[in-house]
Amino acid sequence: MGYRNLKQCVEDLERTNQLVRVAEPVDPHLEIAEIQRRVYAAGGPAILFTHVKNCRFPVVCNLFGTSERARFLFRDGLQAVKNLIALKTDPKLICKHPWRYRNIWRSLWCMWPRQRRRGPAVTHQTTIDQLPQIQSWPDDGGAFITLPEVYTEHPQRPGFRHSNLGMYRVQISGGAYQPNRQIGLHYQIERSIGRHHAAALEAGKRLRVNVLVGGPPSAILAAIMPLPDGIPELAFSAALARHPLRMVHRPECLPVLSEADFCISGTISMDTQLPEGPFGDHLGYYSLAHDFPVLEVDSVWHREDAIWPYTCVGRPPQEDTTFGELIHELTGPAIPTVVPGVHAVHAVDAAGVHPLLLAIGSERYVPYDPQRQPRELLTCANAILGQGQLSLAKYLLIAAREDAPQLDIHNIPEFLSHILSRVDWRRDLHFQTQTTIDTLDYSGHGLNTGSKLVIAAAGPTRRSLPANLKSGGDLPAGFHDPQVCLPGILAVQGPAHTAPDSAKSRMATLCEAIQPDGPFSEFPLILVVDDSAFVAESLNNMLWVTFTRSDPAADVYGVQSFVDNKHWGCHGPLVIDARIKPHHAPPLVEDPDVQRRVDQLAAINGPLHGII
Repeated sequence: MGYRNLKQCVEDLERTNQLVRVAEPVDPHLEIAEIQRRVYAAGGPAILFTHVKNCRFPVVCNLFGTSERARFLFRDGLQAVKNLIALKTDPKLICKHPWRYRNIWRSLWCMWPRQRRRGPAVTHQTTIDQLPQIQSWPDDGGAFITLPEVYTEHPQRPGFRHSNLGMYRVQISGGAYQPNRQIGLHYQIERSIGRHHAAALEAGKRLRVNVLVGGPPSAILAAIMPLPDGIPELAFSAALARHPLRMVHRPECLPVLSEADFCISGTISMDTQLPEGPFGDHLGYYSLAHDFPVLEVDSVWHREDAIWPYTCVGRPPQEDTTFGELIHELTGPAIPTVVPGVHAVHAVDAAGVHPLLLAIGSERYVPYDPQRQPRELLTCANAILGQGQLSLAKYLLIAAREDAPQLDIHNIPEFLSHILSRVDWRRDLHFQTQTTIDTLDYSGHGLNTGSKLVIAAAGPTRRSLPANLKSGGDLPAGFHDPQVCLPGILAVQGPAHTAPDSAKSRMATLCEAIQPDGPFSEFPLILVVDDSAFVAESLNNMLWVTFTRSDPAADVYGVQSFVDNKHWGCHGPLVIDARIKPHHAPPLVEDPDVQRRVDQLAAINGPLHGII
């Protein structure tokens, strides 16, 4: 039986020794976040803080801190949801394997919510300032809800069938918000709540919003799932929980998930926006303050035994990495039916998710030509970049399945080796300029503005990839300490980036200095970075630096580059300038004083000794 509420989940984790209670007072200002990051990094248990300073509500963190624990939480419903997705992909499966799908009718029965006049979530009222005021990073603009479930309905088609439950950033203190009356909502225009807001504006109405916190863990995962329009996230949550969800209906208000721990009800006005942020985000940098919609708060409800769930985001991997794994596990098999010709897509967590996509597609044009070049792959790539959140991708590397049917898209070194050994930089680079990228990515030339690069590789192996740098090559002044990251990938430490014009000049000098017959030319990909030793230290470091600190149109160079019929390419190595630029957002750095306080909690006789 799936959990009906968060309390059941917490009690089950404690009963199975997967949760630790901490009774010692902890500070919501930076300290809880520091503990969360350390416990996650150590693969530790969920943590229940029963004494949060200046707050009467307990806080639980690291619920989804390991893949094993996440699968434990959803052990009753995970396979049922996989079966639903499989049947949606191929309905004939139920005829071929009726015993395998024998319980599908129960899942379908669960998916429709039950209406109630009252429920635990609306038994007590409080105010915004009484909620846990958790700040995760030193320069955050205030306290944020990091696991919200934001519920809206289409204003012209109200009701469950046209509802959306999404996880959008919610700022509850700081900035210019009026205390207890206003909170900030950060969402991107392509999300369903954005469409609901646009419909409300068109109708001249205020959009009603419920910000739910807690409830069954299935609702948290549902709020993150990239479901297509027409499939309510609450239906997914019910199928995963294996029981119908109860919704409390109140006059003139949106329904409230009965088992939620908290519910903030309010409306978004037609024109009011205030600066939201800064906020330490999942790319590993601060997203800066920008104007976003404001929720005018009507009421704040909570249940009797309310628990506040929390997570900290930052440079991956973090707890939200587990969500990405679950999403891929559930939706990956459906990719070929959604995007014809595409067999697999991997949003790389270590690169910040949206900056880098890897994909495998079909390349069936002229299969008899042993020297074939990407054709169908480009159709696949354009289709991928037209799909929901995948449209935010900045770099897309796509390989032909026909060249290596067993290629594992999650084995990143193997995938990169496959691409780099086959790619032809003269033809296989395809740019999109002056387009949209992730709002949280500041590598472009403006908010939500930048470029994309598709690298498509098909055909036989063109080169062997060196694992060592031979002696004899010279670098121009300011460039030094070349380090091999992976076979075929070289990191070179460059001078600090100061201004675009001087950077372009320096990069041109570097490209001119790389001789066709020299040792550097043996590497098809060269990265110019601020610290080459750091980048070469690990795969995650290389992925994070390269793809969060570069914008393709501005920062991709090439040895012996050319333009032919508006197509850009190069004869020698591709060079990416992955240095920090003046317009980039600052990276996230922990507070040393807070780190020392948490060290004390981890000392002998401390509540976290042996855990972190």
